[in-house]
Amino acid sequence: MPTIRELGELLRRKSLSPVELVDQHLERIEKLNPKLNAFITVTADVARAQARQAEQEIREGDWRGPLHGVPIGLKDIIDTAGTRTTAASALFKDRVPTEDAEVVSRLKKAGAVLIGKQNLHEFAYGGSNLISYYGETHNPWNLEHITGGSSGGSAAAVGAGLGYGAIGTDTAGSIREPASPCGVVGLKPTYGRVSAYGVIPLAPSFDHIGPIARTVSDAAVILRAIAGYDSKDKVSVDHPVDDYVGALNQKLEPLTIGIPRKFFFADLHPEVASAIEHAIKVLAGFSREVRDLEFEVPTQRTLQGAESYTYHAENIKRSPDLYQPETLRRIKNGGSVEPAEVERRLKLLAKFRAEVGKIFAEVDVLVTPTVPIPPPTIAELKQNPDQLRERELILLRNTRPFNVWGLPAISVPCGFTESGLPIGLQIAGPHWQETKVLQLAQAYEKATVWHKRQPSTSQN
Repeated sequence: MPTIRELGELLRRKSLSPVELVDQHLERIEKLNPKLNAFITVTADVARAQARQAEQEIREGDWRGPLHGVPIGLKDIIDTAGTRTTAASALFKDRVPTEDAEVVSRLKKAGAVLIGKQNLHEFAYGGSNLISYYGETHNPWNLEHITGGSSGGSAAAVGAGLGYGAIGTDTAGSIREPASPCGVVGLKPTYGRVSAYGVIPLAPSFDHIGPIARTVSDAAVILRAIAGYDSKDKVSVDHPVDDYVGALNQKLEPLTIGIPRKFFFADLHPEVASAIEHAIKVLAGFSREVRDLEFEVPTQRTLQGAESYTYHAENIKRSPDLYQPETLRRIKNGGSVEPAEVERRLKLLAKFRAEVGKIFAEVDVLVTPTVPIPPPTIAELKQNPDQLRERELILLRNTRPFNVWGLPAISVPCGFTESGLPIGLQIAGPHWQETKVLQLAQAYEKATVWHKRQPSTSQN
């Protein structure tokens, strides 16, 4: 499967038709989605119309860039004008926005073909993708296992080749955590780098929007299209956007890599631990230094819960029966947080984000496992529902702190368990240093073969 840049060249040279490409993907979705349940809504008519438009524009010499004519999916929490956006909830099953989210507008401007809305953990409040009005999503590497969440449908779709990329959201790890067990790349940019306007919130102080893709360069192409200041989003930051794609063609300067073992390496599954240690050895081969270090890691979830309750309070009073019971329970837990405590937590969050830069006085980037354990089976979690939230919190343990800090972080494949489930490596950098994170991630990717493997599900 070519990268987006390679595909873009084929489309630009008219060696490949966007219409044929989209038809191929729609056929794959029709064949594989019944197994995966990765899509809630497939926008076949819209996608074909966009593909025809792209083909005509390219034929006339109006090539917009590497995404022009390329099939991309959207997590079904991102508004699309004229197409329902459900958040995987019965509450919003008939909700049809009248305006595109900003990320959708930017993808359209780049010429991307939007092939559908992808399944998620209801209202993005979970890390398993088991809780959805439309049913659970299945892992393309083994259908009996979870995808992780909440962007599980997006990660499963990309992993199975149902699109060249997707846009997900990440509040505690919901891009990176499912990217790991689905064997794909998931990138959470700096907080405020990508507009959240038109995205149904989970917790606005922590919500990030970013790409899921098959390769690091694909993630860079998508990020370049969606990044940048948006005056409609009150937390968007007007900070220069790098040429992420061009930067990947530059030589990687040797970096000092920090390994925070005390928190992020605790209680790892043995196969995860082995894969990560091997990955660190690979990284050491082209780094200045690999150094263990310790620092305080924030773990509190109080503010996230309070903000989620604030968004849902009126709907919970009016239509509690339209929420999945477990989602309703989680949201209600945030209702007991007093306004004074919310203000205190907001100040503490600002303090964490202001002070985290001190870590990077010693090192250039941080490297950790993305998730500490392989993905559980769907049957195991359904048979033991009282363990679901506990297991999700374990899966999200290593990703959540980077949402608190607002740092850019990426998950890339770094190995497989003996049973054939992917394992992810997480790389994080200072605020606004997506380029540095992407460059190191690509260097690791090029030095290994993990990203070249494809799940047997996608080949059936």
